[in-house]
Amino acid sequence: MQAGTIRLEIQINGIVQGVGFRPFISKLSNEYFLSGFIKNTRDGVTIEVEGNENNIFNFINDIQRKAPPLSMITGISNKTIETKNSKTFEIISSEDKLGNRTLISPDVSICNDCLEELFNPSNRRFKYPFINCTNCGPRLTIIENIPYDRKQTTMKNFLMCEDCSREYHDINDRRYHAQPNACPKCGPKIWYENNDIISTEFQVIEKIVDQLIEGKIMAIKGLGGFHLAVDAYNDDAVKKLRERKRREEKPFAVMVKNLEHLYNIVELDETEKKLISHFSSPILLLKKKNSEIAESIAPNNRRLGVMLAYTPLHHILLDELERKHKNFPPVLVMTSANFSEEPIEISNDLAKERLNKVADGFVFHNRDILIRADDSVAIFTNSKKRIIRRSRGFVPRPFFLKKKYYPVLGVGAELKNTICLLKDDKGFISQHIGDLTNLSANNFFNETINYFQKILDHRAEYIAYDLHPDYTSTRWALENNLPSFGVQHHHAHMAACMGEYNLAGDVIGIILDGTGYGLDHSIWGGEILIGGFTKIKHFSFLEPIAIPGGDAAIKEPWRIALAYLYHTYKKHFPYFEFINSRHTDVLIHMLEKKINSPLTSSAGRLFDAVSVLCGGPKIIRYEAQAAIELMQKIGSLDYSNYDIDEEANNQTFIPLQPLIKNVVNDVMENIPVNIISTKFHKTFSQMLINKTLRAREETKINDVVLSGGVFQNEFLLTIMENELKKLNFNFYSHSNIPTNDGGISFGQALVANELIEKGMDKVYYEL
Repeated sequence: MQAGTIRLEIQINGIVQGVGFRPFISKLSNEYFLSGFIKNTRDGVTIEVEGNENNIFNFINDIQRKAPPLSMITGISNKTIETKNSKTFEIISSEDKLGNRTLISPDVSICNDCLEELFNPSNRRFKYPFINCTNCGPRLTIIENIPYDRKQTTMKNFLMCEDCSREYHDINDRRYHAQPNACPKCGPKIWYENNDIISTEFQVIEKIVDQLIEGKIMAIKGLGGFHLAVDAYNDDAVKKLRERKRREEKPFAVMVKNLEHLYNIVELDETEKKLISHFSSPILLLKKKNSEIAESIAPNNRRLGVMLAYTPLHHILLDELERKHKNFPPVLVMTSANFSEEPIEISNDLAKERLNKVADGFVFHNRDILIRADDSVAIFTNSKKRIIRRSRGFVPRPFFLKKKYYPVLGVGAELKNTICLLKDDKGFISQHIGDLTNLSANNFFNETINYFQKILDHRAEYIAYDLHPDYTSTRWALENNLPSFGVQHHHAHMAACMGEYNLAGDVIGIILDGTGYGLDHSIWGGEILIGGFTKIKHFSFLEPIAIPGGDAAIKEPWRIALAYLYHTYKKHFPYFEFINSRHTDVLIHMLEKKINSPLTSSAGRLFDAVSVLCGGPKIIRYEAQAAIELMQKIGSLDYSNYDIDEEANNQTFIPLQPLIKNVVNDVMENIPVNIISTKFHKTFSQMLINKTLRAREETKINDVVLSGGVFQNEFLLTIMENELKKLNFNFYSHSNIPTNDGGISFGQALVANELIEKGMDKVYYEL
C-alpha cells in the first residue's frame, strides 16, 4: 500500500438513481485511479473509494461539478474508514432494507443523443417511439416502488433482448442501467385503432398523419397520459375539438418540432428559449405572432401556450407531418385527453370507452402509465419564471427546507388541487390533480396520496386542510383519525410563498384570488395579512360587497357588475347594455333583501365586474375569462392613475366605490378600453401599496409576499413588484410554486408543522 493512501465512505443524497450516477462515479474513479464500489441505497448512493488522498478529494469536488444533468445532489458527507487494499472499482447491487428515502427524477424529454439516433436510418432504433437512455425518458409515471430498478417499473414485463441487455450492463454505454431501455425487438409497441387495427409502426404513423391532415381528432397516448391532437392550421378541426371536448373558449396548447418552427408563431427571448428547451419541457405562454394557425386555438388572447415535442413519438409524428404538409411548418394542438376539469386519461381501455365520441382514432401503446402527469405550464412575468401548473418534468423534485419537518400531509384546496408531503427537510408537492368536483378527480386525489406515501415511504402522522367545510379535501381530512389542523385559505397562500423562500419571520401578505373561505364565514379574496405561520392579523381587505346568486355569479359575471353598480349607486346607476336582462329586478330585490347574496372581498370578482363594465364577457366559458380578457386589453402602462380620495386610505378596508365610479365615468365618456384597463390596474395596485405602506409604518415589517391566483395577471404583478421595489420593500412572489391554489397544500403543511413544533392546536387568527 502506497504512502498517502486512504479510504473514504461517501454518502450522497438527492436524485442520484436512474440518472446515470453510478456509471458516472465509476468512470470518475478510473480517472483518479481509485478502487472501491458504489451502490444504490434507500438514502441515495453509498460510495467507498480508496487511493491517493489528493486524488480522492479532487474526485469529491468533481462529483459536484460534473454530475449527470438529471441528477440533483442535496447532501454529501464522508468519513474515513479502514483501508481494504481493494484493486478495482465495482458497481454492486441495490440495498433493500431501510425505508425509502431516495429521490426520484421527473419524467423528462428526449435528449439530443437519442434524438440523433431516432432519425439515423442505420441505427437499430430508427424511428422507434420508445427510444430512451439514462439521460431521458419516463421516470415517475412508470415507477411502482424504489429502489429504482426495472423490476419495480411498468417495464418489468418487457424482457430485454441480447443487444439491449448488453447496453444495460456495459458501464461505458449511455444506456447503462437505464431502466426503460428497449428497442423494436423487445420493447413496447404502438398501434392504431378505430374501425381497423394497424400494428406496423410505420403504417401507424402514416395513418395518424393522414387523419390529422384530413381534419380528424386523434387521441395519442403519451408519457403521462393521452393527448387529443388536431392540425393547428385547420380551424374547423379546432372548433370540432372544442365542441366534442366541451371546452368552448379556453385556450388550447400547441406543439412544434423545434425552435425554428416555434419562431414562426411566437416571440421569445433567451430566458424563455432556455426554459422551453429544458428537459422539463413545459407549456410556455408566449406572445403570439401573426401566423396562419387557427385563431380559435387561443381566442381573445395575446399569448399562446406552446411546447416543443418531448417524446420520440411526438418527433416522429411532426417529422412525418412536415414531410406531408404542403404549406407551413407543422403545428399540432395537443390538449389533455379528458372532459373539462376531469383528470387526463391514462388507460387504453378507459380512453377508448370515455373518448370514443371525441376522438376519430386512437394511438395506443403497451407501456403502462402508473400515475398520470399533465403537461406543466409556465410564463415569464417581470423577467422571472412563474410556474402556473407544476406537473410533468418537475414532479417529484422536492423543495428543500432549512430544518427537519414533521410528517405532515397537506391536502390542498378544491380547485387546482395538489397534495404536499413534508418529510425530513423536504416538501414534496404532487403533480396537478385538478378540480375535486367530480368522482374521477376524487379517485385521482386518493390515488395520489397513496402513491406518494408509497414511493416516499411516508406515513403522514398529521393532516393540514382548508377551513372551507364543503371542500372534498377538507371532508377527507376530517374523516381520518389523525391529528389535523385547519388553515385559512389565504393564510395558506401566504405560507406557501414564505416557504418557497424559506422565510421564518413575520411578513406582510398581499393575497388576491377569487374565492376563499373567510374567518367570518364570508367569501374572501382581497386580503392584507400580517404575521407568520402560527399567528395572523387580518390587517385590511377589499370592501366586501354582496353577490346575487353566490356561485352562479362566478360564471355569469354580469351579475357581479350589477352588484358593484348597485353597491356604488344604489338604484340610480347608469345604463349599461347588460342591464336589460329580465333578471335584473329580481337580482336587485335579492340584494336589497340579502337573499342568497353572500358578501365577498374577492379581487377576482372585482376584476370580473370591471371587465363586464368595459364590454367584456357577460357569461364566461372558463375560469377567470373575464379578468383575463380585461388584462389582454392593457396597452401602454404610461397612462396615469385614477384620482382616489386620500381619506379612503384611513379606513380599515379598501373602499372600491371611488374606483368603480372612475371606471363607469370613463366608459360613459367612451374612453378606449385599453386606457380604462391600464388605469384600473395601476390604481388598484396603488390602493394596495398605500395599505402596505401603512402596515409597514405600524409594524416595522419590510418583507412583503404576493400570492393568490389573481397574481397570474402579468401586468398587475409587474406593477406591484416595481412599485414595492421603488419603496425599498423586500418582496417575494412565486416562481417554482404556483401562485394559484396549486400551492395551497404546501402552505397548509408548513403551517401545521409550525403549530406542532410550538405545541399549538390551531392558528391564532385576529380579525
